[in-house]
Amino acid sequence: MDTILTRCDLTGGGPKYRAVTLAIRDAIAAAELSEGDKLPPVRELAWKLGITPGTVARAYSILTDEGVLLAEVGRGTFVAGPLAPVASIKWNRSHTAEDTDQVSLFSPKLPDVGQVTLIRDAFARLSDRPAADLLNYPTSKAFAPARRAVLRWLDGSVLGRVDEQDIVLSHGGQSAISMVMQAVLKGARPVVMVEELSYPGFRRAAELMRAAVVSVPMDEHGIVPSALEKIARKHDAQLLCTSPEVHNPTGLCTPAWRREEVAAVARRTGFHVLEDDCYRLGRAIAPSYRSYLPEQGWHISSFSKCLTPSLRVGFAVAPEPHRATLRRTAEHGFFGLACPLAQVTEDILTRDETYELMDNVRAMFGRYVRSAVNALGGYDLRWHEDVPYLWLTLPEGWRASTFVQAAEAEGVQLRNADEFALRNGSAPHAVRLAINAHVSLGSFEAAMGRLRALLDNPPERIAV
Repeated sequence: MDTILTRCDLTGGGPKYRAVTLAIRDAIAAAELSEGDKLPPVRELAWKLGITPGTVARAYSILTDEGVLLAEVGRGTFVAGPLAPVASIKWNRSHTAEDTDQVSLFSPKLPDVGQVTLIRDAFARLSDRPAADLLNYPTSKAFAPARRAVLRWLDGSVLGRVDEQDIVLSHGGQSAISMVMQAVLKGARPVVMVEELSYPGFRRAAELMRAAVVSVPMDEHGIVPSALEKIARKHDAQLLCTSPEVHNPTGLCTPAWRREEVAAVARRTGFHVLEDDCYRLGRAIAPSYRSYLPEQGWHISSFSKCLTPSLRVGFAVAPEPHRATLRRTAEHGFFGLACPLAQVTEDILTRDETYELMDNVRAMFGRYVRSAVNALGGYDLRWHEDVPYLWLTLPEGWRASTFVQAAEAEGVQLRNADEFALRNGSAPHAVRLAINAHVSLGSFEAAMGRLRALLDNPPERIAV
């Protein structure tokens, strides 16, 4: 108890329950509390701290939801152990998941399992760089260490032969998509192909290039090769944009045999393939299109979805014959990243702690995914513990737009399948649920319960 009392700062002006959770986390991180240690009873700790028992109970509940503590009926509350030991990383004091009734599931929200401290430390180390680094334009030679660091980040991808000269840094994955389109597309009205449900950023980038966008049918394995070939020949398409590893929005993974069939179509018809691999959290399931198409395959990634979106850093990996074109596109467009941003990227991606943190991010997202599956698994739900969103096909009789409105009235915001279809296309009655680890697991579970109640008891105006 003395450890918690010493560390608990109730003078900061924030919620008192948060101060208690931070004190316990810090004590565990400092090994002052070890796995299996019993915490004091709620009323006893509340009396010592001079706060209400409900405040302590809320702190214990939050940490239990996060897996930090373990509550056993009749025995008490014990330390379950940290998510995973991470060298030189401390829990950040300002990014505790919050309890709330308003839960946005629009886009994945990352938990802070130490990356905030990692990033702050990287910027602190940046101040020790030579003064000349802050006085010159960026150069390709100066960015070589950052590109080599990206090679380590991409180690889980099967990309074929690749070296740092094939990599161009960008302002996030969306910027990388735009760069590839600028490097590939030719003519007044080029044609870009996308999956019939696909990341809207493909369409937006193509529109900036004055390209026409056409959709390609999918089945349970991804793009249908026979349909792809017909559409590619009909429109003389120049580029296919796809997310075969973690499809956005459905979460399906295209198996290697289907990728080989798609690659064979690309070789016969000559179009390039842009693979967006930004959402994958673990190792790749199958080889990238770049490995199948060494002269036509482009690979896009970033650490926005699995480390932090705030830095806006992405990477484009060009096929070797086109890497000079991609580099010119970046240099002529924006001279490359700012030198400090490239140097911070190099710092972060070369540290072992970064990759240990990724294990913690996956573990935390996995808890939220399992919570959603526990609540909604009786319905048509596509999910994977390493994917930060789920795809829910609504039962017959529901309309996606009305379900989204009903969910929002219950404090839960979702994305309608219509947002991932072309404007003149059709979409199934389905919704995407992104994992939001900015809210406590308890709040997330409550939101899943409200969605389950809607599905189980549709209002008469929805059940047609």
